[in-house]
Amino acid sequence: MGGLLAFSRAVDALNAAFGRIADWCVLLACLISAGNATTRYLIHVSSNSMLEIQWYLFGMMVLLGASYTLRMNEHVRVDLVYGAVSDRKRLWIDAIGMVFFLLPVTVYMTYLSWPFFLTSFKQWEGSQNAGGLLVWPIKLVMPLGFALLTLQGLSELIKRVAALQGLITFESKYEKPLQ
Repeated sequence: MGGLLAFSRAVDALNAAFGRIADWCVLLACLISAGNATTRYLIHVSSNSMLEIQWYLFGMMVLLGASYTLRMNEHVRVDLVYGAVSDRKRLWIDAIGMVFFLLPVTVYMTYLSWPFFLTSFKQWEGSQNAGGLLVWPIKLVMPLGFALLTLQGLSELIKRVAALQGLITFESKYEKPLQ
């Protein structure tokens, strides 16, 4: 289990780095959006590429940030039962959910999105809008994001199993939404 926990730490570090990239994408998207709106209303100049880069950055925020969100245990969950059970039962719920729901979906989405990107890359696909950007770079983020989420799901599963075996302590603290 020591090797698996080392793998888990490496995946956690990798996704922390991609989480920082997603954080910077938030700032860049805000700055570009503000700059684009300012130039559009003050000097009546707009750019399709500036509009498209905002969408690209938003996609990067979501797809690269999802694995970090899972790592931090801040993802959305249905808390009908989860908030009312013991820590050990939460570990079991997480492990079962990862094995039967998260990992099959992320592996399948990685598999489906790779040819989507590859076709775009081979065609050097560009935007249909005048002055738009290349499309294939953002399509690369799709399989990358799902692959990172798969790896993080494996990392989280390893940690849950190790905690169930008593090898590590795992904080399964959960705060119900305020609403």
